[in-house]
Amino acid sequence: MATLELQDLRKSFGTTPVLHGIDLALRDGEMLVIVGASGCGKSTLLRLVAGLEVPTSGRIVLDGQDVARRDPAERDIAMVFQNYALYPHMSVFDNMAYGLKIRGLSKDDIKARVQEAADMLGLGPLLARKPRQLSGGQRQRVAMGRAIVRHPKLFLFDEPLSNLDAKLRVTMRAEIKRLQRRMGVTSLYVTHDQVEAMTLGDRLLVLHQGVAVQLATPMEVFERPANTYVAGFIGAPAMNLLPGTLSHAGTAVTLGNGLTIPFADGKRDGADGRKLTIGIRPEHVVLDHTGVPMQIDLVEPLGSETVLIGRLPDGELLSVKVPGRGPTTDQVMIAFNAATLHVFDADTGLRLG
Repeated sequence: MATLELQDLRKSFGTTPVLHGIDLALRDGEMLVIVGASGCGKSTLLRLVAGLEVPTSGRIVLDGQDVARRDPAERDIAMVFQNYALYPHMSVFDNMAYGLKIRGLSKDDIKARVQEAADMLGLGPLLARKPRQLSGGQRQRVAMGRAIVRHPKLFLFDEPLSNLDAKLRVTMRAEIKRLQRRMGVTSLYVTHDQVEAMTLGDRLLVLHQGVAVQLATPMEVFERPANTYVAGFIGAPAMNLLPGTLSHAGTAVTLGNGLTIPFADGKRDGADGRKLTIGIRPEHVVLDHTGVPMQIDLVEPLGSETVLIGRLPDGELLSVKVPGRGPTTDQVMIAFNAATLHVFDADTGLRLG
């Protein structure tokens, strides 16, 4: 087990900066999940920690030692890749044992470690098979087993479930969480899948264009997004973001359609007319015959709930999530619960209050 600190970590490819001064500290045994849109620097950050890339500047401190300029083999880190990276000509046993043979462990030690990992992952009956004889989920288990047998200080996961079907992803997600808790190995996990991020992480690091925009527990990120990017990225369907202005001496917001909503948690700083962005999650929009009309453009039935996508009188797009089948009309009346509003500055995108 180990601690990991990244101190002002920066990476540029030529004149193009990719990571802009990442600072974070992982506690011993913690699972930190890194999320963000494609191209935000997630995999680059993971490759820097693994030693597959060299940082432009900054420190990577593993158990108190700066390893930023050390070779990957000297870092005692195991990585699980998106494409499994198995040797096709080797058996499952040999794939899992290969790294241990390179390190010079005895045959008895190798056999014991491989068998232990195989038992954890349910791979015992498959040790003699080649990768081509395995399903996608089994191959991913072998890749995890190859990492486990090394008894590393740190696990790195680079979107390990993205090649699996939806049902198998659910199973493997639970498997990874169970194993990580059981082994207590400090872990960095990169994904673009919000469900993986919310269910696996002790904390989330949200990256946007190479900048760490929020580091918090999954529920903190969901309930109090730091800015409009996080608000629109975390949650499915995405949070509705509507333009508005400060009104009534800072105690309310007036939306573009003229609807005024008093703040439930006190006034905001600034003069009336200050431009705001108001966020409300689809599940917090309610159907209310005394509210404002929304013309429905699209209905997405999801079984136990339905997502309605439509437009308000001022043309703003809105998503509403309702239980059950939802309405059968082309128009509904909706209202906003003031207690569930998120308020952001329209110019900076930062959360207010």
